[in-house]
Amino acid sequence: MQTNFTDAQLQDPGTARANEILRACVHCGFCTATCPTYQVLGDELDSPRGRIYLMKDMLENSRVPDPKTVKHIDRCLSCLACMTTCPSGVHYMHLVDHARTYIEANYKRPLLDRLLRWTLARILPYPYRFRAALAGAKLARPFARLIPDARLRAMLAMAPKTIPPVSRNDDAQVFPAAGPRKARVALMTGCAQKALNTDINDATIRILRRHGCEVVVARGAGCCGALTHHMGKTDEAHATAARNILAWVAEIDGEGLDAIVINTSGCGTTVKDYGHMFRTTDLADDAARVSAIAQDITELLAGLDLQPRAPTLRVAYHAACSLQHGQKITTHPKALLKKAGFTVVEPRDAHLCCGSAGTYNLLQPEISGQLKTRKVETLQATDPQIIAAGNIGCMMQIGSATEIPIVHTVELLDWATGGPRPPALADLAT
Repeated sequence: MQTNFTDAQLQDPGTARANEILRACVHCGFCTATCPTYQVLGDELDSPRGRIYLMKDMLENSRVPDPKTVKHIDRCLSCLACMTTCPSGVHYMHLVDHARTYIEANYKRPLLDRLLRWTLARILPYPYRFRAALAGAKLARPFARLIPDARLRAMLAMAPKTIPPVSRNDDAQVFPAAGPRKARVALMTGCAQKALNTDINDATIRILRRHGCEVVVARGAGCCGALTHHMGKTDEAHATAARNILAWVAEIDGEGLDAIVINTSGCGTTVKDYGHMFRTTDLADDAARVSAIAQDITELLAGLDLQPRAPTLRVAYHAACSLQHGQKITTHPKALLKKAGFTVVEPRDAHLCCGSAGTYNLLQPEISGQLKTRKVETLQATDPQIIAAGNIGCMMQIGSATEIPIVHTVELLDWATGGPRPPALADLAT
């Protein structure tokens, strides 16, 4: 694609990167075949190719974003399926992230939109605030029909039936390996996950310790920054990400780390991109060091000598977009589950998003709902006893529309290697 940015515009690192990405696009349209919003809406401007044209026009002309452009960019899930499909290597993620930052800085949204986004940015990355909000949502849910805005109703519907008690395993501390230490790793405990499902971190710590890993929960680490980053709130995202970088580098330079383990794939995609996010800052070197040793939990477990003995159960594996498209991890989760003795099945159109996508299911509930229905139908069609996924957002989204129990992949692997049965499977006959 030909671009016409001025030399002055290209002095901005984000614009310079956008220019590189735009020039790689050859308009082939392969991305439209795997774009969830294009599949649902059938609008070229709701495809990656259409959005690329909109972003090019906006950025190249330094134009104040118009409502039409903002609408179609807001509708993007950032599922990154287009990056898996693209034969030209167009790095759509960096382009749309820059466009969102540009929109946030130059577009005045309607008042309710601004309030909703401000509220989400002030609540979701903070576990205790999020817990309080979930409790309030449970109380307000019986009155949801009286609320005219679909996004507010979606926020009320998000509250789970039960809010788990705080797990002290999420506090800053060091868990020694059970037996000889083979590795020293930091566990990213996250933010929303600590309010929604404490079983995931607990299972991760157990299985790592049992297989010779000393597990560090670093003081000062918390939200990865993804939730605010994808809303274009770059300063807020970088502030939380910087705290993680400093916390983990202190461990790297102290007793050392072999890996930073992440069990929420949406966070993993962002942490692995810290090197790019901080490339022009004083934290560039440290951010690159962190990104270099960040691993999804299944990447690390694939390198350990697991000796599982699982019950014979049929598991439908849901591939989170951030894992299969963002991190290109497609085989480890399924291979580990199969090695554990589970029968693993996959749904039709496994490459398509479930509609969760961070805050997407709250800000775009209608499109998200259509994608959720589609995903749940394809998962249920495999006739599973359990659904497994590697991302808390997907688990909440899918679990809200099916009676089939859904658990994190690491919970099943922990169970299969000597850990307790996942609480979500308490009523499952084995």
